[in-house]
Amino acid sequence: MSASESDGATLNALIRARLAEENGTPAAALSALNVVASLAPGLPGVRGRMLEQAIAAGDLVAARSAAQRLWSAGDLRFDAQLVLIVDAMRRSDWKGARAYLAGRPDKTGTDSIARVIAPTFQAWIDAGARSRRPERHLIDPTRGARPEPALVLQAVMVQAAAGRSAEAATLADSITLSDRMSQLVGLRAAATLAKAGESAAAERLRRRIALAAGEREDPMLLLPDQPVTSPRAGTAQWLGLLADGLARTPNGSTKLPLLFARAAHWLNDDDWTVRAALVEALTRDGQSKAAVALLDTSRAALPAVLAMRQAELIADSGDLAAALGRAEAAARGDAARSLLVRLADLARRSGDRKAAAGAYERLEAALDQGKGDHPLRSSLLLARAELKLQADEWDAAVPLIERAVALQPDDPTVLNFAGYSALERRKDVKQSLARIEAAWAKAPQNASITDSLGWAYFLTGRTDDAVELLERAERGEPDNPVIVEHLGDAYWQAGRKFQARYSWRAAALLADADMATRIEAKLRDGLTPATVAP
Repeated sequence: MSASESDGATLNALIRARLAEENGTPAAALSALNVVASLAPGLPGVRGRMLEQAIAAGDLVAARSAAQRLWSAGDLRFDAQLVLIVDAMRRSDWKGARAYLAGRPDKTGTDSIARVIAPTFQAWIDAGARSRRPERHLIDPTRGARPEPALVLQAVMVQAAAGRSAEAATLADSITLSDRMSQLVGLRAAATLAKAGESAAAERLRRRIALAAGEREDPMLLLPDQPVTSPRAGTAQWLGLLADGLARTPNGSTKLPLLFARAAHWLNDDDWTVRAALVEALTRDGQSKAAVALLDTSRAALPAVLAMRQAELIADSGDLAAALGRAEAAARGDAARSLLVRLADLARRSGDRKAAAGAYERLEAALDQGKGDHPLRSSLLLARAELKLQADEWDAAVPLIERAVALQPDDPTVLNFAGYSALERRKDVKQSLARIEAAWAKAPQNASITDSLGWAYFLTGRTDDAVELLERAERGEPDNPVIVEHLGDAYWQAGRKFQARYSWRAAALLADADMATRIEAKLRDGLTPATVAP
């Protein structure tokens, strides 16, 4: 191959790699980058991109090869370090794992990522090497600062895995479960204590976790208990929890949670926490098909919370019927409230009002009768009412709406729903207006409630007041086609026909089929009684 031909082939492979990266197909990107590396081995940055795509694709062999080349060349980047540590731990090469962990020193003390993972890695590596008191890395009293509860719970598991279960039980009793991470690690520590014969300590820890978590049904808290009995499993569960937390951070990086989740999965692919974290990291990285495939290849039946997540991912792919079937299976029996909420959401997305109503009814039946559940109960009543309204069953919806108002008579969302639902059907306009005015007085910053009141004024002939409020609502939610259409109608009624047509055209860009047909008629003929917005 001539030099020019080689350059052309290299450029072609680089383009294919870039397109594959942008399309979320890391395996194809890695294949193209392999071609680039063979044609131009000295091209800067290629090995780093190969490492990143190997991690994204879950190819440990390729990731290890790229990481070793980078490390040997003096490029001591964190992802290469983590891959090499994981590879050494998989081979029980504790000396090698320790060397890689120490091979990227943080002389300035500013590497926050290293500080998060290093103590746990050091402890589990020492446990694997049978070093004395490996938990010292996690609870060293000479460091001055009090260790985080989650790290102390890691020490509990390290002690139990090292055969010192009585010490582990005593340490577990001393921990305050102050945050989500400590509660999640605490569940694993409780399972580990029970496995080690410390059932009483495990039960005490579980009760404290339940008290700290309260009514919160965190998806991770719904996963089955799994004890941690080996260094690989211990390191994997920590990386998995870190990946889960990072994946939930709004506008955060997609690479770091995927790196941690991949590393965790390479260490222990039987861990449900790890699998759940990798599913979320893949989804966030644009690899939804890979996330579904990961759940399809489980060697054991999926826990209900992961089966529900699988259903949601299938729904996102467009197969709503299959998704609803899986969701109904996941929510059978004594399902957690959060699973019933997710089932109802999928049923609504699929257009199955009967299934959604059934889920809401099951949820309502599971609630306590105390005032603490009034907000959720009223929300469920409104959700059931909305299903009735969608089926044009106003008389069946009214009792549900009135029960919701009785439970939450001062809640602006409830009052607005009750008032607007009646108003758009021209039912008891006086009471409907009063309810919307009460809602707006409590939440004047809410664009939807402001729109409701503006529309109520339009329907009752207060056009100038309607325009003022609808303009305010439109500024709050300029992409809401309902609000924009309402404003157009009010402009027309006020004689501002140019502005009315401008608003209608803007609403048409976002409208569904029925709204688009109505707006088309208004643009052609002007506002008529037949084309006034609902």
